[in-house]
Amino acid sequence: MTGTTPSPMRAALIPVTPLQQNCSLIWCSETMRGALVDPGGDLPKIREALGKSGVTLEKILITHGHIDHCGQAGILARELDVPIEGPHEDDRFWISRLDDDGAKYGIQGQIFEPDRWLKDGDKVTVGKLELEVIHCPGHTPGHVVFFHRPTHFAFVGDVLFEGSIGRTDFPLGNHQDLLDSITQKLWPLGNEVTFVPGHGRPSTFGRERESNMFVSDAVMAEQGAGQG
Repeated sequence: MTGTTPSPMRAALIPVTPLQQNCSLIWCSETMRGALVDPGGDLPKIREALGKSGVTLEKILITHGHIDHCGQAGILARELDVPIEGPHEDDRFWISRLDDDGAKYGIQGQIFEPDRWLKDGDKVTVGKLELEVIHCPGHTPGHVVFFHRPTHFAFVGDVLFEGSIGRTDFPLGNHQDLLDSITQKLWPLGNEVTFVPGHGRPSTFGRERESNMFVSDAVMAEQGAGQG
């Protein structure tokens, strides 16, 4: 009798906030224990999705400190009594502004202190899953990416999008750092990697290397030739 082996990691997208940010519910299919990645707002919607999933939430993971990604993470963590892991401590600046930024964007924001700041090379666990932490500054200085190597799957926040890249015109943004993060830290993970961006549809690194107007191989080669 033949059949496909179920994936060890499952994921569901829950778009939240007026900015339609991709909050992700990820879980270990063996233990049904999970984590929320970037629960920035719309907590009733997140609670409903969590309740329907049958997943026992272990923790909250944060890619970076912008309001749509983590504005209500502290509220949810206290309510569900789970820890927050991430982002990198270089985003403390952004998390300290959540109250003020919430008023600016019409999203309730509340400052929090993660239970664990993350750095490049760290691991986070979800059930029996292990995800690698990759520090990818540029959009914000403390942005991290979560990568599950066995399934070639990454949660990249606002580093990379289908056909685009993260903005770098916010305070502490750095365009060259962002390009370096994408080309030197993400591309080596493999063209087959599927990624969930902070907004919009999932894509693959291979597809973006072919067609992304900001960081395709052709564009980067042209930029390199122009600097030579």
